[in-house]
Formats: sequence, structure tokens, C-alpha cells
Amino acid sequence: MGIISTLRRAWRIPDLRKRILFPLYMLLVFRLGTHVPVPGIEPAVLEELFATGTLFGLLDMFAGGALSSFSIFAMSITPYINASIIMQLLTVVIPKLEQWQKEGEEGRRKMTQWIRYMTLVLALIQASGMSFFMRGQGALARPDAFGLLSVIITIPAGTVFLMWLGEQITESGIGNGISILIFAGIVSRVPSGGLGLVAYVQEGTVSLINVLLLLAIGLAVIGAVVFVQEGRRRIPVQYSKRVVGRRMYGGQTTHIPLQINQAGVIPVIFASSVLAFPPTIAQFIAHPWAQSLARTLDYGTSLHTALYFGLIVFFTYFYTAVTFNPHDVANNIRKYGGFIPGRRPGRATAEYLDRVLVRITLPGAAFLGTVAVLPNFFPAITGVPGVMFGGTALLIVVGVALETMKQIEAQLMMRQYEGFMR
Repeated sequence: MGIISTLRRAWRIPDLRKRILFPLYMLLVFRLGTHVPVPGIEPAVLEELFATGTLFGLLDMFAGGALSSFSIFAMSITPYINASIIMQLLTVVIPKLEQWQKEGEEGRRKMTQWIRYMTLVLALIQASGMSFFMRGQGALARPDAFGLLSVIITIPAGTVFLMWLGEQITESGIGNGISILIFAGIVSRVPSGGLGLVAYVQEGTVSLINVLLLLAIGLAVIGAVVFVQEGRRRIPVQYSKRVVGRRMYGGQTTHIPLQINQAGVIPVIFASSVLAFPPTIAQFIAHPWAQSLARTLDYGTSLHTALYFGLIVFFTYFYTAVTFNPHDVANNIRKYGGFIPGRRPGRATAEYLDRVLVRITLPGAAFLGTVAVLPNFFPAITGVPGVMFGGTALLIVVGVALETMKQIEAQLMMRQYEGFMR
């Protein structure tokens, strides 16, 4: 009842109502676009390709079913994610990009522009591979140059449109637009997954107890994800008293809330995109070594699982280092007359914060990796084959939902309304 009351009061705020409705309108456009097929594609051949699931099934989950129908949004927002990863990595080694990152709004605008250019390049490369692969499988109605060109132009255009759509949601709506698009793509697969479980029970493939066990594990994982996402290590900070004119400021104790998982669900999205890119391209190359690479890195193999876990841990530390700078935090604390009890201001404080951050990030990264690879063991644990809504999807859905709720909470708090989070 409290949430319903809060929603009613939030709905009465015109500006907040517009910011909530805008993403819903954009998601409607996104879902309509997933049903607009690329011209000249044979549906029967596509159905055979996606009947095996594996890597294509994982990519189709992020695309919200757009890849299996080979719609204009077949690549979803994956090239944009890959371009963002590349730019983040280049920021560490190219001083000019690091300078742009510190220039504030102007620097972010320049980096965003370069990410857009890189997205288009990656989309063209991936679309070229997809078109040649489709021609090799006999999925193109016109296997000539015109048929190839239509696919190579149409799919990147859909990706660029989704990129623009995500930016508009971020700017005019609530939450991160790119994450919300991925969230919508995953959630749209829930009804079909539920119908699949019902079909398994009706056919006698699995029992009702197996389904209940799967649901119980899913609820437990969701609870664990929320618990870890909201976990904090509070670093106490004491501010000394200072006199300005006739007034006395400071003398208060506060804390720095360091999250156990500072990076959120970004490492999972990054690792999924990076690991999916090489085998996807390899499957489009009609060469024995390329096909062998695709089979080795296919979703669910031992090597894929190990690399997936390792990449999630790596990107968790990497993104945490990019978003949280202990030296800047230490300098800001010293600038305003604060100190951490038992630590000298400046370098000693920065080293302490860095040491604490490294230690608390390890369990957060290990948890993300464990939940992400957990679906590989679901069939053995629950007896339900082909679980499509697994750990990666749960992490993204729960993480995006929490972040969006926090942004709504912030908007409500600005207007002195009681929000969702307690």
C-alpha cells in the first residue's frame, strides 16, 4: 500500500510523470522494431539455426528475440557496448582520452561522439559477417550483391537507432537508457520461457517439483543479488570545527559508503559482449579453424565458463577503478578539513581507501561471476533442461531495476516525498 501511495503522489508531479512515461514510449518503439524483419530473409532457415540455442540463443536473449527473427534490431545494442569497453580501455593508455574524461561535460561529449563512430564501424563489421554467414546457410532470398548490401546497411542502421533511443531515454527519462533497453529485451523473453516450462510439465519431461525447485533457486538468487548490490562498507570521516566569520562549521562525523559491488551489472554486460564477439565472428567464417574456435568458445563449454568468470572479475575491478578514484576522494576530504580516524590526510588516506576497496571488491566480483555461470549447472540441479532466464539475465534485470528505483527515489526526495527505498 505504501508503494501504491508513493506512485500516486509521484504521478501527480507533471515533470516526474513525463520522465516515467517517456522510457515506456521508447520501449514500445523498441518492441515494435523487433518485429520488423530485414528484407530478403528466409524464416524457415532461421528457425533451424536458432533451434540449437547455444551462443545465438544468448545473443537473442539480449536482443529480446530480435536476432532469431532477424529484425532491424538483430544486433541490439551490442556494438555500442563493445565500443564503450574499447574506449574505457583506451582511456588508461591514451593521455588525450584521460584528459577528456577529466574535462567534465565537454570531455564526455567528445568521448561519446567517438563511441558513436566506433559503434558504427563495429556494427558494419559484424553485419558484414552476419550477411555472409546467412548467405552461406541459404537464409538470403537474394544471395547476390544487392541482397548482401541490404543486410549490411539495414542492421547497422537499426543499431544506430537503438543507440540514439538509449541516449534519449537517459537524457529525458529515468535510468540509464542502454541498460533499460537490455532490461526490456530480457524481460520480454519471460512469457515464452514460462510457456516453455508449462509445456515441459504437460509433456511429462519435468515434474512440478522440478519447476518449483527452479523457482525457489531463482528467488534465492534474486534475494542474494539484492543483498550484495545493497551491501556497503562504511568508512567513518570526521570533520574538524572551523570558524568562518561569526559562524562555526564542521565538527560532524559522517561516512563514505563503499559498495561491495561498486560496478553494478556493468561487468556482466561487458564480459558477455566481449566473450560473444569472437565466436560470433568465427561462426560467420567458413574455415575449419574458425568453426573449431566457435565450438570451443560456445556458450556452456568449460572454456567459455572459465573465461566468463575471469572476465567478470577483471571488469569488476577495472570499472571500479575507473569510477572511484581514492586519491581524488582523499584530496576532497582533506580540502574540506576532514580525516579518517587513525589515518593521516592525503596519501595515507588514499592508500587506505584503495586497500579497503580492493578487499571488498573481491567478494563482489566473485559473487557476480558465480551467479553468471550458475545457469550452466541448473539442468543438473533442477532437472529442467534449457533454462534460458539464467544468472546473467537475473543480474541485469535486478541491477537495472534497483538503479531505476534509486533514481525515482532521488527525484521524490528532491520534492520531499517518501520514496520506495527504506
